[in-house]
Amino acid sequence: MQPEDVFELTGVSDPRVSPDGRTVAYVVWRIDKETNAYPSAIWTRAVDGTGEPRRLTSGEHRDIEPRWSPDGTRLAFGSDRGSKAVQLFVLPTDGGEAVRLTDRDEDVTQAAWSPDGSRLVFASRVRDGAYDEQDDAKRKPRRFTRLRYKYDNIGWTGDRPQHLFTVAADGSEEPKQLTHGDFEDGFPCWSPDGRRIAFTSARHDDWDISVVEDLYVIDADGSADPELLTSSDGACFMPSWSPDGRRIAFALYPAVMDDPKHWQIAVIDVATRERRVLTASLDRTCLPYPALREPIWDGDDLLFAIEDGGNTHLYRVPADGSTPPALEVGGVLIVTGYDAAGGSVVHTATQPTKLSELFAGPTRLTDVGDAFVRDRELIQPERFTAVSDDGTEVDAWILRPAGFQEGERYPAILTIHGGPFTQYGNKFFDEAQVYAGAGYAVVYSNPRGSSGYSEAWGRAIRGPVGGGPGWGSVDYQDLMAVMDEAVKRFDFIDPDRLAVMGGSYGGYMTSWIVGHTDRFRTAISERAVNQWVSMWGSSDIGWDFKGQIGEFLFENLDAYVKMSPHTYATDIHTPLLILHSENDLRCPIEQGEQLFTTLRLLKRQVEFVRFPAESHELTRSGHPVHRVMRFEVVLDWFERTLRKGDGA
Repeated sequence: MQPEDVFELTGVSDPRVSPDGRTVAYVVWRIDKETNAYPSAIWTRAVDGTGEPRRLTSGEHRDIEPRWSPDGTRLAFGSDRGSKAVQLFVLPTDGGEAVRLTDRDEDVTQAAWSPDGSRLVFASRVRDGAYDEQDDAKRKPRRFTRLRYKYDNIGWTGDRPQHLFTVAADGSEEPKQLTHGDFEDGFPCWSPDGRRIAFTSARHDDWDISVVEDLYVIDADGSADPELLTSSDGACFMPSWSPDGRRIAFALYPAVMDDPKHWQIAVIDVATRERRVLTASLDRTCLPYPALREPIWDGDDLLFAIEDGGNTHLYRVPADGSTPPALEVGGVLIVTGYDAAGGSVVHTATQPTKLSELFAGPTRLTDVGDAFVRDRELIQPERFTAVSDDGTEVDAWILRPAGFQEGERYPAILTIHGGPFTQYGNKFFDEAQVYAGAGYAVVYSNPRGSSGYSEAWGRAIRGPVGGGPGWGSVDYQDLMAVMDEAVKRFDFIDPDRLAVMGGSYGGYMTSWIVGHTDRFRTAISERAVNQWVSMWGSSDIGWDFKGQIGEFLFENLDAYVKMSPHTYATDIHTPLLILHSENDLRCPIEQGEQLFTTLRLLKRQVEFVRFPAESHELTRSGHPVHRVMRFEVVLDWFERTLRKGDGA
């Protein structure tokens, strides 16, 4: 795979089964080089695999989130056709023109049909009146009283909160706003009788300085204030009302400022408020990153996804908790979407050398990525185990270079995932394939602190306050052990030409590593946390890391200084490329600026590359042209400092 191949990527996502279980609607996305965008189309296919796939929308725009009407005769979907924002449309499934239901300044998302098919509920942001002024030089200043006023990849939220609306499915009336106030409301779902809508929000006093999110219900006509269902002792996410109307299933984060914890699947009795957790026995997080969707009712069971040792699998559990969760879809793969209706279960999934495709059980229903796979040499990862200093076993993978020849020695790149509570695993990973395609061996792993394993594994790097060692401790030992084992086990790796790189937490670990060892010839630190003291207030969620560090900055400044890679900048002698996005609100660009400033003043070999108009998500969903440029920058750096030996 070469950098330009980014423009050829495609895949299937968001499968939805028709109420009778016979047909599945899904999204096929692609990348358009000319428009520098991600257009997508909605398709349908018979669940039993008969006939050919049928395209319902043109794919010239971004058509997303197909949702079947209760009688299966219509599909609601979002699209940016004819608008700068995504609007809500309804399309007859037997042919005809789509009816546009909304005309909003902000995206319409999370649409759900009322049980009688007459209305839809959706979420959309509501702008402050100051946005009416188009000239920023004349615009009123923003005034915030809540701490959560911005969010990466979304922008300002304090003056454009997200609220719920309903609209007639035939387009006969304007949308009606249901929720109000300086709150964030989302993930609406209807009660089976159509009288109420459940949703998630934080509406308690000082909601902005806690990480609590609750379930609420509101009358579908908006005639009364929202009613609190849950007890404000964690985070509730993505509710799903049972067919009999008695219970609501949801994803539960069972802690406040005590991170990380495993997400669980829970149900609450609407009448008694009694809550039952169904998934604790798995000891795995039951909300993969990024989140796929709500738990789905399939009869008396619930379907949900978990992360497990580099895989994402689909599980089933009885809603009454009578038996433990059972595997529904497993294997060496990452499930990327799923649905169940009318007795049919479907899912989308990706594997290391296969793009995301649609399946009904073992039957593959699409082949959108076949041409991409067929026309390129994609490398199958080899899994191996490393043993850390204290005897802990760590899962790891290696990709051999494209065109690998026995007897040759190759430079190797250790790449580190973000999070830290995320996982590398068995999916198509464009970054690893591009680096392997350029002739490098690529090593990656799930050190302690990762998700996909026991909760104790994820919590192993909490601190340094409260008894845990903090970041840059056993995770550092695990990563060094992985590199040691790779060099020992795979004799084609040149031990004198090793590189390390990573983004976000992976960028943090890269900066930390080169401040604590000179074993790597070169390094790339991307969108990193380098200075916790400034990250505290400049990031959209910097203060929330008390849940991992153990105390707030003003309670223990020394802990934040000690855990900052910038503190050890004078010990960095490894040539370092710093990559950052100028619109990153998660790890703001000042994090890169600080490390670059110090290293340049120290006259170390350092370069700083800044991408305009990009957020923290550049490598995953940034503008395609910038994704290609980033690959070219990375490969140029490695060509100069790793392959040709221009490193220290």
